[in-house]
Amino acid sequence: MKKVLVGLVALGALSGLAQAQEKIQVLSTQELVDVCKLPASPDSRSFCIGYSTSVYDTYLVTRHPQRAKPFICVKQPAPKRDEVIGDFVKWAQDNPKTADQPAAGVFLGYLAGRFPCGKK
Repeated sequence: MKKVLVGLVALGALSGLAQAQEKIQVLSTQELVDVCKLPASPDSRSFCIGYSTSVYDTYLVTRHPQRAKPFICVKQPAPKRDEVIGDFVKWAQDNPKTADQPAAGVFLGYLAGRFPCGKK
């Protein structure tokens, strides 16, 4: 029984090592721009809206107001979602150095520049 357990533990450790060495692909800014460019197919538009909305929503729900000052402050009434996405696509095309960077971080940076928080 002990030999079986030791074997399973060793197999689990090797499996974990293989998974740790596996490179996880993240969406690049260029890939997001390619999906979000207009005219977009219904599938591309849905992905673009879902991805960009989830990045912003994740920022909102993970930022603890007492521990981290906001860096994105969208004034109400907010601009239309398609307008913001279209402006992001243009901005990213004008900033090609961001093309290979992870899309989520670049999108948050864009939002911070577009909707900065004023000093209180």
